[in-house]
Amino acid sequence: MKKIIVPIDFSKYSEYALESAALLAKRHNAEILALHMLNIDKDSLTNSEDQQNEQVVFFMKLAEQKFHAFLEKDFLKDVNVTPIVKHFRVFSEVSDVAENHSADLIVMGSHGASGLSEVFVGSNTEKVVRHSKIPVLVIKQKPAHMDFKSAVFASDFKDESISAYKAAQNLFNIFGSKIHLLNVNIPGQGFKSSTELEQRVAQFLEKADGNLDRINDINYVSDYSVEKGILNFSNLVGADLIAVPTHGRKGLAHFFSGSISEDVANHSNIPVLTFKIDK
Repeated sequence: MKKIIVPIDFSKYSEYALESAALLAKRHNAEILALHMLNIDKDSLTNSEDQQNEQVVFFMKLAEQKFHAFLEKDFLKDVNVTPIVKHFRVFSEVSDVAENHSADLIVMGSHGASGLSEVFVGSNTEKVVRHSKIPVLVIKQKPAHMDFKSAVFASDFKDESISAYKAAQNLFNIFGSKIHLLNVNIPGQGFKSSTELEQRVAQFLEKADGNLDRINDINYVSDYSVEKGILNFSNLVGADLIAVPTHGRKGLAHFFSGSISEDVANHSNIPVLTFKIDK
């Protein structure tokens, strides 16, 4: 891991993300690319002689100064940080910056309402996840550590998730994580018999790994929603990281459904890692 992008909006959650990225950067000798998007209206920057435009430029420079001051954190000591300022808030640009700088990971802060789906749906985080071609790590609280000793990778184990599975394996190896592979079986049209589930997973592993060495590592859980199953299982095994594949434009809404209890929602404060599904 060489480069980590952290979008900054001056909230405490982006500070949590920045501190989390600093811990990862120190461990893996990586560079942090701190990205701030100023959200300047393009129509305001039309005529350099216009008084209104001068005011916009003035406030833009103030925002840039605030951004650089925000980066003066004790936890960034001995970390290589490169500030990047974009004048317009276009969330697809985060992915562009990642590609242009060959970044390995995006770390974002999110307050999240309850459960996993609310972390993303309708949020800036979701907009970044939708466009990102590289993994996005979502942080919801101040990090005590970034030791991902136990990670859950939840999937339906369809062929389209093979690239996400391989990307997760590579990142888990870097983190030194013990991996729990998880399939959640829910009532309704998506319900599968045990035989059907085992056949699908076997086919998936044959294509992804070229063998069935991990066939006994798959955990099958039945629950009332995919989200509940992931959170309950993660709580059961004491996971400190949840990883899920996601479709780009659709975000995570297609993957998570239903509501969850308050206790399980509290457990979802552990970081969530998303991997783009190839189409």
